[in-house]
Amino acid sequence: MSKNEEPDPSRISRLDPSVEPGVWRYAKASRASVIIDAADYFAFMQEAMLGSRRRILLIGWDFDTRIHLERGRRWWQRTWKRGYPSRLGSFIAWLARHRKQLDIRLLKWSVGALSTIGRASMWWDLARWVRHRQISFKFDTAYPIGCTHHQKIAVLDNKVAVCGGIDMTDKRWDTRDHKEHDPRRKTPRGTDYGPWHDVSMMMEGDVAKALADLGGDRWICAGGNQLPDVEDGPGNPWPNALTAQFEDVEIGIARTRAAYRDWDKVDEIAQLYLKHIAGAKRFIYAESQYFASRVIAEAIIERLQEDDPPEIVIVHPRHADGWLEQQAMDHARAELVRSIEEADTKGRFSLWSPFSGETPIYVHAKLMVIDDQILRIGSANLNNRSMGLDSECDVFIDSTRPGNEHAADNIAALRYSLLAEHCGLEEADMPELLSRHGSMIGLIEDSQGSKRRTLERYRPPDLNDVEETLARSALLDPEDPDDMFEPFAKGGLFRKGSRLSRFRDKVRRYRGK
Repeated sequence: MSKNEEPDPSRISRLDPSVEPGVWRYAKASRASVIIDAADYFAFMQEAMLGSRRRILLIGWDFDTRIHLERGRRWWQRTWKRGYPSRLGSFIAWLARHRKQLDIRLLKWSVGALSTIGRASMWWDLARWVRHRQISFKFDTAYPIGCTHHQKIAVLDNKVAVCGGIDMTDKRWDTRDHKEHDPRRKTPRGTDYGPWHDVSMMMEGDVAKALADLGGDRWICAGGNQLPDVEDGPGNPWPNALTAQFEDVEIGIARTRAAYRDWDKVDEIAQLYLKHIAGAKRFIYAESQYFASRVIAEAIIERLQEDDPPEIVIVHPRHADGWLEQQAMDHARAELVRSIEEADTKGRFSLWSPFSGETPIYVHAKLMVIDDQILRIGSANLNNRSMGLDSECDVFIDSTRPGNEHAADNIAALRYSLLAEHCGLEEADMPELLSRHGSMIGLIEDSQGSKRRTLERYRPPDLNDVEETLARSALLDPEDPDDMFEPFAKGGLFRKGSRLSRFRDKVRRYRGK
């Protein structure tokens, strides 16, 4: 492009730069609540969409129109039961027919279109949607080769927004009971799947407008036109059944985005993780689908070498979901945890997997609690891709910021609730139990037994030469697009000059290896 040539507005992000390292924007929320697991999420999202009158903007890694929401009629009831359908694809079409002023936009990762091939009824849904000018459905292709559009954002009337880890797709529905065998946990094809744990946050207020800006920018990136303004009006999509856990709080927003076309790289999420890990005084409690990030491991090792390091507890699935993901993430996890344990001379780090009876619970949540002062929830995992490759969005509440002091008690209550759920304990007992044991690790270890719910400690397995080479290359979990093509040249997890490499070399010298 020449100096005098005006840039193509469809190729340039319209968003403001970060307000500080690790934070794109701060915005107020009049109400906010953490939604745990998709049974509640689907119910609250359905109620919120029914309450929307002007715009529904859904941005996700995947959508499966075949799933059923909480309420509504089934297809066989059509002739005698009035009202809206429960099936997502039909529900969206019903909204378009009965809400003539409602603008409905859905943005889905383009590679996820491959999964759509096997969903014959979904093509029928898309064909039906085309008849409604109010419905716009797009596949997001605006990213470098190897990257993923991974944000999970919903914005309703620019008044209510959701950000977290839950996709409106199959194999997500579950309750907090996580029953070992729940007949309601079935795919649209009728096959059973295992327990699934996930988290998102619903927010009301100016933060919804901020996430609408982010979603609108992503819509333009994907090739769409600028979204028209949403006129303010009566009504509020906030679900009546959802109790606010936080009121009048400031929400921070952080992003990840790889450089593409005229859009610069954004690594706010990585910077925010490093800030939160460095700032922890007593403990870090985290839930993540993956643990494979080099920079996160380095930050943890640095803290564990202090005289009085914080306790770090991570809840994590026993194995990644899918063979390819296991090759990428499970082997890298083993290498990183082994390195961390070498630095953990005081026994302050641990990784745990939840079980319902003998069945592992798959952890898809992306959550972190620091000192019961900071809560963050989003789409970013503790892996390399989420630090610099894929499109991600996290939100957080920091009770140490002015005006947020009242949020601390409810952040602590959330941690108690999650620990109680995973350990099969009573939430009301958690403060006393944590005080008695002096640590989360002590409480978890003492809770081991024959209970229906438990956490099992992760021990890194020995890897063969092929697995070790694959793990260290980070071939399937790169930090930036260039690493996709030069993983070995870049050095992977233990790249030359990195803190992780220097620590490993130091340990080897100490042990005479």
